[in-house]
Amino acid sequence: MLIDNFTVRSPDVTYTDTHIESKYTYTSTDLNCEDLGDGRCAWTISPVESDFHFSTDRRIPRLGIMLVGLGGNNGSTLVGGVIANREGITWKTKEGVRVPNYFGSLTQSSTCRVGSVKGQEVFTPFKTLLPMVNPNDIVFDGWDISGMNLADAMERAKVFDWDLQRQLAPYMKNMKPRPGIYDPNFIAANQSARADNCLKGSKREQMERIRADLRDFREKNALDKIVVLWTANTERYSEILIGLNDDEKSLRSSVDKNEPEISPSTLYALACIDEGVPFINGSPQNTFVPGLIDAAVRLNTIIGGDDFKSGQTKMKSVLVDFLVGAGIKPASIVSYNHLGNNDGMNLSAPNCFRSKEISKSNVIDDVVSSNSLLFRPGEHPDHVVVIKYVPYVGDSKRAMDEYTSEIFMGGTNTIVMHNTCEDSLLAAPLILDMCLIAELSTRIKIKGPDDEQLRGLHPVSSLLSYLTKAPLVPKGTPVVNALSKQRAMLENVFRACIGLAPDNNMLLEYK
Repeated sequence: MLIDNFTVRSPDVTYTDTHIESKYTYTSTDLNCEDLGDGRCAWTISPVESDFHFSTDRRIPRLGIMLVGLGGNNGSTLVGGVIANREGITWKTKEGVRVPNYFGSLTQSSTCRVGSVKGQEVFTPFKTLLPMVNPNDIVFDGWDISGMNLADAMERAKVFDWDLQRQLAPYMKNMKPRPGIYDPNFIAANQSARADNCLKGSKREQMERIRADLRDFREKNALDKIVVLWTANTERYSEILIGLNDDEKSLRSSVDKNEPEISPSTLYALACIDEGVPFINGSPQNTFVPGLIDAAVRLNTIIGGDDFKSGQTKMKSVLVDFLVGAGIKPASIVSYNHLGNNDGMNLSAPNCFRSKEISKSNVIDDVVSSNSLLFRPGEHPDHVVVIKYVPYVGDSKRAMDEYTSEIFMGGTNTIVMHNTCEDSLLAAPLILDMCLIAELSTRIKIKGPDDEQLRGLHPVSSLLSYLTKAPLVPKGTPVVNALSKQRAMLENVFRACIGLAPDNNMLLEYK
């Protein structure tokens, strides 16, 4: 059973015209070790209860989303998809008439269990847990080093069926990206042919232009909130050096000095932080250098990333979690990809591929470290990631994986998986989710046991972990890559905001 409208009735939950106030008791555990000598330890585990107060603003803002890489495959696909949904555009294919949807979006197309009635489980759409922006109401803008209008960019991307492109073109032909920051030192040389719409000037001048664009977008469209997301080319990793970008002061000084090692994505992010605009990194490079994180924390501006977790890596985080949770030991994981879109062409440069390789490789680390019965200290599965550029396949990415595991009494088990899909049709709904969740995060206030008053959520947003390959989390916070844990964390934080307990699946009422 699905319900799409509900109110929580509880003495700990209050609804006003503007806010939902929730008093929430959080149960965790406290671990202590009594040293018995000779390296031995007697552990005690104690349940601990902590009282939290959540306050969520119910007022849904007029939201604008700016994409860095607006004219790329992901950008044109997302904008076109939202327009199709908003306008109710249907299109013909050889299989029949298609209707628009938001399949692949956690916020728009997934559900959460809220209880049961007479033995029948009851679910609600994820988007109804808390007041969210309707995607059809979003205003889009952004930057791109290619000045092609979005109708032509959509045709270049070759993602949508032609009949859909034909109907979308009138809505998109007048949408043209703003000039973007182009630095050939950070992306593949093969991107130079597209770079006809570039900002001039020093790094400081470029950053100030981005800030001006943010203000212009807000004012021209009467927006309440803006979220910016990087979906442009993968950059190479930036060097982290003392005095260059290791703290906020050095980073800002390096921008003023026009230091060549400050990347375009870091300039965009810093401009957003200074304007109080959330910035999300959808690519694997290290945009969030230490100095940038310091600035976000000081100015209390949300940042999140890194790298969309859309297909192959999402399956990996599920499968490795299953294997290790079942007591099976993954010993070799080999992932091969080939694709022919512009992302694939850019990744054919070794320094850009290295960024992607790192984000894909780290996704199993926390799962492996969770089971020392299987893995000795320092032991890790052989993990290889290969990406090849094959122009013919276009946006239809191929991913092939082989998982070889050790099982009972010296046996082995091998699982082989093949995945074919339009890469951008997986990524576009994730972009939507990340922006909607980032915006909602700005409307949630929290007061914990050590807080004197309500405060915003931590600027480094761990709520976006479910959607990213290399989750950025606050310092001192464990990095969780297991998909089920990330999904549960996100859902349960939203449930806490309306005074509902975590969905523990114990079903004690039936035992």
